[in-house]
Amino acid sequence: MATRQALGKGLGALIPEKPPSELEGRKEFQICGIEEIQPNPFQPRKVFSEEQLKGLISSIQEKGILQPLVVRRKGSGYELIAGERRWRAAQRAGMKEVPILIRDVSESDLLELSLIENIQRENLNPIEEAEAYKKLIDQFRLTQEEISQRVGKDRTTITNTLRLLKLPSEIKQSLADGAISVGHGRAFLSLEGAEKQRLAFKKVLAASLSVRQTERLVKRLRVKASSPRLKKSQEWDSLVEELQRYLGTKVRIIGRGKRGKIEIAFYSREELDRLIDLLRR
Repeated sequence: MATRQALGKGLGALIPEKPPSELEGRKEFQICGIEEIQPNPFQPRKVFSEEQLKGLISSIQEKGILQPLVVRRKGSGYELIAGERRWRAAQRAGMKEVPILIRDVSESDLLELSLIENIQRENLNPIEEAEAYKKLIDQFRLTQEEISQRVGKDRTTITNTLRLLKLPSEIKQSLADGAISVGHGRAFLSLEGAEKQRLAFKKVLAASLSVRQTERLVKRLRVKASSPRLKKSQEWDSLVEELQRYLGTKVRIIGRGKRGKIEIAFYSREELDRLIDLLRR
């Protein structure tokens, strides 16, 4: 299938280089009513910058749409493959008709093309990008290696981007809004548990810390978190030794936080009676 072969190149392989004015008269280029077009349900991009849209609206009002929207047939109308910003801006500019290129694209290819085009243009925020990768994996059973080949990014980059989805919701929202960077997000991931990640996140926002400063903060938090555990472990080892000498049998201390239990092993009824006698003293 021609579309499948073009996926690795993005939509550039499906769009003629000439502008609409030079394509008139050719069958692949058409004009349709703007209301006949539906948005792409697989569009990975969720946030559309109001400032960028305003600039595009002004450009469309002055020069029209310079690059046609790429669509596929859907019922009695069309569904967008690419060009949602232009479509939105054209609506707000009051346009009744828009230039389109019709392509025969499956749902799987539709998502891939939307993802590839947006990533190659760097239009997605980190969370949108991660969610798009996840959708390719969950819905279309692509491996990370296959995604890497499609979008032209290293597999490690795909893996690290997907890991951002493990962060608490408020941190993911901050990444999506651009308040913190991917570097901040990766630093938070090295902390165990959502609460510690939230603590570091609040400190970063409060002090406007850079990525390097955040990495140092996370390192300090990790050392601080491990020190009490180490101290507790050493104390418990000493207590276990003392109890084992006194009771003459295997002893375990199991605890979490301020709670726990002591296990004392016995291997016969006589030994149990002996231990009970020792404990009663």
